[in-house]
Amino acid sequence: MTAENPTTAQGTERRSFFRIDDTVRLSLRRVPAEELAGRLDRLDHGLAGIFTVMSSLSAITAQMTVGLRRIEKRDPELATYLRAVDQKIEVIGRALIAQEPELSAEDAVPVNLSAGGMCVGVDEPFEPGTLLETRMMLFPSFTGLLIYGSVIESSPAPEDEARGRYRHLARIEFTHIREQDRELLIRHLLRRQSAQLRDQQEDDRP
Repeated sequence: MTAENPTTAQGTERRSFFRIDDTVRLSLRRVPAEELAGRLDRLDHGLAGIFTVMSSLSAITAQMTVGLRRIEKRDPELATYLRAVDQKIEVIGRALIAQEPELSAEDAVPVNLSAGGMCVGVDEPFEPGTLLETRMMLFPSFTGLLIYGSVIESSPAPEDEARGRYRHLARIEFTHIREQDRELLIRHLLRRQSAQLRDQQEDDRP
């Protein structure tokens, strides 16, 4: 067993608590405790269905990045060709995930999101400790993440929010997430933060 670098572990933990406001497409399902182990096994072995196809493809692309840079130095034309192939595969992946009936029926919702959990408005209250299967689609990449978590707290929504969209706020901790998905989520959060900072700077310009 490889010992974890304390510096790396601390950096990952800090990134896990980094939070932004975002908009995602989301589906939440209660999970019976006796079914959790089986579902996690299917997820770990890539048997979770087409919903996770984009996250799996993105993880593979990230693993190929260093090798592709080396190829580009030796043969730029080959590197360009390989990138085009990767883009074709991504198009196919998006077409597959667009056929996911459950998520395509869901509206995009605002969330306060980190790599370790989220706060989201819901229609029904959840008891603390409730196990949830979270299917979350990130934009604009259309990356689908399948995450299992536990409800930390459920409270009435502020009155102005309750009138408009939802009646309760749920704080959910991500207790079971593939490491490759956590890294994808962290990169998404960093990109979203950069975009929000750019927008804010543009708004502040005279």
